[in-house]
Amino acid sequence: MNIVIIDYGSGNLRSAAKAFERVVAESGIAAEVAVSPHAAALDAADKIVVPGVGAFGDCMAGLSALPGMREALERNVRQRQKPFLGICVGMQIMAERGTEHGLHQGLGWIAGEVRPIPANGLKVPHMGWNELIISDPAHPVLAGIAGGAHAYFVHSYAMACANAGDVAARTEYGTPLVAVVARANLVGTQFHPEKSQATGLRIIRNFLSWRP
Repeated sequence: MNIVIIDYGSGNLRSAAKAFERVVAESGIAAEVAVSPHAAALDAADKIVVPGVGAFGDCMAGLSALPGMREALERNVRQRQKPFLGICVGMQIMAERGTEHGLHQGLGWIAGEVRPIPANGLKVPHMGWNELIISDPAHPVLAGIAGGAHAYFVHSYAMACANAGDVAARTEYGTPLVAVVARANLVGTQFHPEKSQATGLRIIRNFLSWRP
């Protein structure tokens, strides 16, 4: 199995790759983890991962600047239905648009938009450990993740999904926030599984064994 983590200039690529490598090693999965900026790598991939830190528009610009990458994503994720994981801003860019520092078009895979987190008297960015409220416990990527499990978040914007059925888990931070989206071969986590200890490693392991 070939796992490709797309390198488009995001800052947390190495930590994400190390988490995947650890799960592969500890689980005995026959897999190779590659970090690549090349569109052609997606054609040979079995699983595709887009991590992300920073602003929505910057991440979309970084992806779009890689020759052929947008087309390769559409070909492999949308047409060939390869399992896809978006992490943090990598999840947010699956939406139709983001409103951070102006209006920016996303990949349009999940209906909805990315909006500022309401302060509600709380500190923004939302940073630290928060409980997961699982709304789709049957989803294979959430197997073994109990409601109340904690994950590590760092974000100032959150996805507002047009379809409630696309939300697999939420968290509470003054208001309900989308924590996991899932549709067909797509899954995204607003939190960082690579920083979420046992919960995050379990989600990565589930993703690697997932056959949507």
